Amino acid sequence: MGITFRGLASAALASPNSTSAAATEKDIADVPASYAGHTSVDGGRPDEKLGAPRSNGDESDLDSDLNKVDTLAEQGVQTIQAMTFVWSKNSLLLAFVWIWIIQFCIAFTSGSVSTMTPYVTSDFKSHSLTALTSVISSLVSGIWKLPYAKIMNIWGRPYALIIGVVSTTMGLVMMAACKNVSTYCAAMTFFYLGYNSIDFSITVFVADTTKLRNRGFFIAFVASPWLVTTWVYGYAVDSIMAPGGIGIPWGFGVFSILIPVVCTPLIAMFLYHEKKAYKQGLIQPRPSRGNLVQSTMYYLKEFDTVGLLLLATGLALFLLSFNIYSYQPQQWKSPLIICFIIFGFLLIVAFGVWEKYFAPMTFVPWHLLKNRTVIFTYTMAGSLYIGWYIWDSFFYSLLVVLFNQSVPHATYIANIYTMGSCFISLVYGAVLKINGRLKWYSLFWGVPLTILGVGLMIEFRQPDVNIGYIVMCMIFIAFGGGVLVISEQTTLMAVSKQQDFPALLACESMIISIGSAIGSTIATAIWTGVFPVRLTANLPADAMSNFTSIYGDINTQSGYAWGSPTRDAINLSYAQTQRYMLIAATCVYSITWISVALWQDVDVKKQKQRTVGLL
Repeated sequence: MGITFRGLASAALASPNSTSAAATEKDIADVPASYAGHTSVDGGRPDEKLGAPRSNGDESDLDSDLNKVDTLAEQGVQTIQAMTFVWSKNSLLLAFVWIWIIQFCIAFTSGSVSTMTPYVTSDFKSHSLTALTSVISSLVSGIWKLPYAKIMNIWGRPYALIIGVVSTTMGLVMMAACKNVSTYCAAMTFFYLGYNSIDFSITVFVADTTKLRNRGFFIAFVASPWLVTTWVYGYAVDSIMAPGGIGIPWGFGVFSILIPVVCTPLIAMFLYHEKKAYKQGLIQPRPSRGNLVQSTMYYLKEFDTVGLLLLATGLALFLLSFNIYSYQPQQWKSPLIICFIIFGFLLIVAFGVWEKYFAPMTFVPWHLLKNRTVIFTYTMAGSLYIGWYIWDSFFYSLLVVLFNQSVPHATYIANIYTMGSCFISLVYGAVLKINGRLKWYSLFWGVPLTILGVGLMIEFRQPDVNIGYIVMCMIFIAFGGGVLVISEQTTLMAVSKQQDFPALLACESMIISIGSAIGSTIATAIWTGVFPVRLTANLPADAMSNFTSIYGDINTQSGYAWGSPTRDAINLSYAQTQRYMLIAATCVYSITWISVALWQDVDVKKQKQRTVGLL
């Protein structure tokens, strides 16, 4: 396990054909030395593919030899490379400060929305659909990142960010106006599609503008607003829902105004620097795609519309069958559920066949999928999020009902992970500057702590157990998970070149979203299959007349007096159901551990890439 595999990574990414020095000079545009203090020099060996990672044992080596605009890359990639040269260090630091503000507002909004969701679904007497809303929104937003990455590479980073802001705002407006759970589910989809797009844009911006050895720290930095918002939005939600408060619809309305207001200055910065790069001749003119019909056909091929529809439809049918089976009279024997499973599976298989043999343009960077670190980073990320959503989907409800916590206190406990992971990721990012061999931190710290925390909760998520034990477990999970989240993104960027960052990260995000959807699906299947059965067995006879409300409404569940027979029965049913979720999650995390063990031993301190990296 101690063998270094960086050489194998470079071999997997190397160009299959040698390139002459003359061709290299033609394809790579030199950047004048006057721009942002960078020196234009020839970029290494003539046969070295632009952007391919190189091992370099000299930490004092500058990145000036890597500062080129790749004129063979897609238009959006060329644009961001050129924009990087016209950023001054002060203006870039200002952009990061504003990104922190945006992330603060986005984190505040997302936390508030997720906290209010159980109450919204309960208002529609559909509390058991809490996880379903997460399944659909996670699935759609994850698949969306594939075309979104293409938008970033073709149209450019600023215009992709605008799409994310518009989608987030639209989702919040729909939440404010919705009258039923189906509309709310659609609103959640638009919101998380936009939220994840904004977050994705910021992650790619960090990758575009930072040195590899510093990237883990800056990824942690842009996530650090959660250290603050965790202490704030619980009280905000409590105030919104309190008697005399503005109410949940107006709460969503306020957020729909906040998001576009705070994102506009960053978009303006991007557009200003893009225009500046155009004026200085660093960006090639955007090529014409022909008339309307030709342009339409071009983009249909570029965005692999057929493949996208096959994958989205297949995954939606397959995963939704596990969430809605309990609402069918015949449950698993229902013709609708059987059709969903069969046709969903066949469409997923058809997507693979289409991508392999027929797609004129694929989203998946197949040449990079030969790299074992990419493969096992994807399996690591997928299993990590499957496990998380299995045990976490009903965690907030459990805190309110089983542990009798108030809204602010339940919010605090639910977000111990956020607090702890953001803190440890900052520490971890700084550690990687000193020792960049991130595999070993993940293998012997990240995964073991995560498994320990979830495994212990099998024993501690029971009636009459002190809430302090749950807090302890959450701290273990947070300190392990914070390391893994930084590692999963940094490893991918360490073994790829700049133009592949969006595609690789989009594939990772899709896998994470699918993993999240699978985890939520399993959680919902366990909940809808076990919880009503346990309620039937545990509830006293005089409470059975209110069975439907008890099963479907968190307010009814928590409304029974603490210590009453009915409340005790509800608490016991929660504990018995959650036990299955925790056992399943702990088993899934074994895949996470094996995946990390199979990574290459990448050293982000020594490895260099063709990105400018002012910071």
